Amino acid sequence: MSKDGKIPPQTVIDGISSNADLETGPYFVDGCDTVSKLFLERCKELGDTTAHREKVLGLWRSHSWNDYLIAARRIGLGLVALGLKRGDVVSILSEDTKEWLYFDLGVQCVGGIASGVYTTDAPAQLAYLLNDSGSRFLVVENDEMLDKYLEIADQVPTLEKVIICDRDGLADFSDEKALFLDELYDIGEKLSQDQPQRFEAEIALSKPEDIGLLIYTSGTTGKPKGAMISNSNIMFIMASSLRVLPYKKGDEQLCFLPLCHVLERNTSAYSPIACKTIVNFVESTETIFDNLQEVSPHVFTAVPRVWEKIYSRVTMLAMDGTSLGKWSFARAMDAGMARAEYVITNRDVPLAVQVRYALWDFLVLKNLRRMLGMARVRRAITGAAPISPDLLKWYRAIGVNLVEGYGQTEGSGVTSVNEVGHNKNGTVGPAIPGVTIRIAKDGEIQFTGGNVFPGYWNAPEKTAETMTDDGYLRTGDVGKLDEEGFLTITGRLKDIIITAGGKNITPSQMENKLKASAHISDCVVIGDRRKFLTCLIMIDQENVEKFAQDNKIPFNDFASLCAAKEVQDLVGGIISEANSEFARVEQIKDFRLIDIVLTPEDDELTATMKLKRAFVEKRYEQLIDQMYK
Repeated sequence: MSKDGKIPPQTVIDGISSNADLETGPYFVDGCDTVSKLFLERCKELGDTTAHREKVLGLWRSHSWNDYLIAARRIGLGLVALGLKRGDVVSILSEDTKEWLYFDLGVQCVGGIASGVYTTDAPAQLAYLLNDSGSRFLVVENDEMLDKYLEIADQVPTLEKVIICDRDGLADFSDEKALFLDELYDIGEKLSQDQPQRFEAEIALSKPEDIGLLIYTSGTTGKPKGAMISNSNIMFIMASSLRVLPYKKGDEQLCFLPLCHVLERNTSAYSPIACKTIVNFVESTETIFDNLQEVSPHVFTAVPRVWEKIYSRVTMLAMDGTSLGKWSFARAMDAGMARAEYVITNRDVPLAVQVRYALWDFLVLKNLRRMLGMARVRRAITGAAPISPDLLKWYRAIGVNLVEGYGQTEGSGVTSVNEVGHNKNGTVGPAIPGVTIRIAKDGEIQFTGGNVFPGYWNAPEKTAETMTDDGYLRTGDVGKLDEEGFLTITGRLKDIIITAGGKNITPSQMENKLKASAHISDCVVIGDRRKFLTCLIMIDQENVEKFAQDNKIPFNDFASLCAAKEVQDLVGGIISEANSEFARVEQIKDFRLIDIVLTPEDDELTATMKLKRAFVEKRYEQLIDQMYK
């Protein structure tokens, strides 16, 4: 409430209200100022309507808001009965499941702090996170995740209990610190019976300044730091994003990025609570595209690697089509691109262009969107990493309203975003309501607003380094603002390449251009303090293997595929084409292929499938040196 004790004026969007003034807190959504209060209101309001779905034995099964509330209550009270105190940290090591959300909300409703752990983290990383956060409780999904804990059990003295969600393969398992989820449910249900109002009483104690989440940074330049995200931060993101990214009640969503990541947490945990949408959990990372087709969501958020993969699949399918199919697809894309030229610049589409597009949309593009699972998508978002403007235009051409946004963990996930009807291709949009962005003298992007985090867990000196004296967050990103407030990201301060000739180069533009190719998965441009630029390339295994098979190029494994002269020539041609759009000093003079298949389990990649530049440069130092000898 405001200083006079009154709730600020409300703005109502699609039946959901938020305080109109986002310049000052606290922030309200439907009269609630904390996540747990809003969660309780939604569960009471929506009752037996569907909150989320998951696929079991080939069938999508629905779970209601009542189910959500019952599970969260039992978990929260079960943990209280086991000794959880307000402000204690509970770590969650699991793939995306409904239980992930049950624990997230159950923990927060009783005043705890939820901290996610990536399933790709090694046991040693798990030990670090548990010790740094002082976690008293650890949730593991299954026997595989349990094994990681057991390997470091004697290294985590603060840990008191391990809760196991899935009993499969653990029929004979016994450990004094371990209990299964159904046992925790029973403990929580008993406390609920003994104290019927305890859960609601705990929720009533919640305050905007309470820390709700602990999200650890990737740690590519040192030990991971735990970013504290407050209830106020989350409520601000809800209230602000409602203005620019509205949902409709009952919209279908797909949850597949790690819930440890702030992007997916906002998308699949908190936006659905604010906007009353339905979350569908993918079966696994291998079934994302199949599940996308089955669900056909209304809104879809993904990282660039996913959008690049979809584009690659369509490109390869088109190449394999019949002569008529290839001709029809080419004509449809010509019509789509002509229309996209107007749409991405917010101009009215001429009637002739619109009629031509409508024809080819009916004949080709509508079926393509249906095949991709995007027949119902009103808005698609890309974030967490840069994406090629050419790729954004391609999606607009096929009729998918893909827009780019920008955010980071320390800014609670969202700082700026384009809107479908207010968009500038190649930018990450203007600041969301209530956020102010500025560009420092050295080009660094800095911002302030209700999304700025309180600081790093037990690391005040690191927090101080991240903040300016006047309360702006230092992002480490380099960019520029245009006259309308649209932000363009040009690179990272630490990634700027200064060549031996003294030329400053931001590598992300060339990298984005190369990644737009169907045959390149990721790349890192090299050249700091060197005479010219080179590049390490990670090819798209599926598409390059198909290229080799179509052209009868022999290979035995991935390494021999990368070594094939024809594959080297293919990548060289892609680089030459990209070079033509850049000044001579910005062009790639040589390249090498990373000849091992990388997954998020490998140190080179982040959980969102981005190459870690500093790590890659160190790991492949000898390969890089070859290009400069």
